[in-house]
Amino acid sequence: MGPLTSIAILLMIWWVTLFAVLPFGNVSHHEAGVETRDGGDPGAPVFHNLKKKLLINTVIAVVVWAIALIVIHFGLIPMPEIPAYRP
Repeated sequence: MGPLTSIAILLMIWWVTLFAVLPFGNVSHHEAGVETRDGGDPGAPVFHNLKKKLLINTVIAVVVWAIALIVIHFGLIPMPEIPAYRP
C-alpha cells in the first residue's frame, strides 16, 4: 500500500471518529438551565471544547489507523482474490 492510500485511509478514519467524538461531554443550554435568546437553539452546547475534542479525535484516529495498517500489512483478515478484467 502506498503512502497516499495510507493518508487517505487516515483522513477517512479521522472524519468518521470526529462525528463519534463530537457529542461526548456536551451540556446543552436546556440541560444547564441557561435561557436562550434571539432564536438560539436550546440544544446547542454551552461550551463546545473543540480543541480538546480535536486532539482526542486525532489520537483515537491514529490508533485505529495503526491497527488497520497492521491488519492490512499482515493479512489478518483474508481478502478474496478479484479476477483481472479481460475485455
